[in-house]
Amino acid sequence: MPVENAPRARGVDRVIDIFRQLHQARQPMSMRELIDATGAPRSSIYELVSILSEAGWLESNAEGNVFFGREMHYYGADYMTHNDLIRRSHQLMVELVAKHGETVQLCMLEGNKYTVVLSESNAQPFKITSDIGVKVPIPWTASGRLLLGDWSAEDILALIPDEDFVLANGRHIDKQEFLDDIHRAGAQGYYLTEGLSDSFTCCMAAPIRTRAGQAVAAFCFMVSRDTPMERRQMLLQELIVSAQRLSELS
Repeated sequence: MPVENAPRARGVDRVIDIFRQLHQARQPMSMRELIDATGAPRSSIYELVSILSEAGWLESNAEGNVFFGREMHYYGADYMTHNDLIRRSHQLMVELVAKHGETVQLCMLEGNKYTVVLSESNAQPFKITSDIGVKVPIPWTASGRLLLGDWSAEDILALIPDEDFVLANGRHIDKQEFLDDIHRAGAQGYYLTEGLSDSFTCCMAAPIRTRAGQAVAAFCFMVSRDTPMERRQMLLQELIVSAQRLSELS
């Protein structure tokens, strides 16, 4: 890179880092917290926050803490409107929540992690939710087992870091068992996990495929583990049909 472009590149990198830190925090951060989290010079962070605030990308509250601004919401709305899969998925998710009262999610891979792209829940006091955009180890999820169905065993093990085979409770997931799960998920066209990422949740997932057959996303119901088996089967069939509807339009 030419020397004269290096300061500009560092500035762009720092803007990206500010956004990443705010997303990870999922709440306003003080200037000191941003400086510590990014490791950037104090003067640079103050200057960038000022510029981004003037553009509406960031906002400050009464305490002087910084978070995403209204302009970011507009950009996100534009993306949702023009991304066909996300737009159609959201419409269907709203229908499913209204019909069944359970949490519905659209999930995808991002690098070597899994992330929730969309999540819709009911208004009941007890509900199961996951933070949108937070990266989670792939072996912790039902969706991950579906989304890796087209990968070779060697590529899967090369993709996933060893530490991601350790659950939050310290239990280790056997790598061969994980590969067997992926094969089973592909064969049956859905997957269900219980108490994997947390002790009280059952996750059922079905793949959304392109016309070429590649799994590009997964549709999921997140329900309590005490959900009766008859209701689970009904929800699972509804999920599979919904994923197939989205696949036909992909």
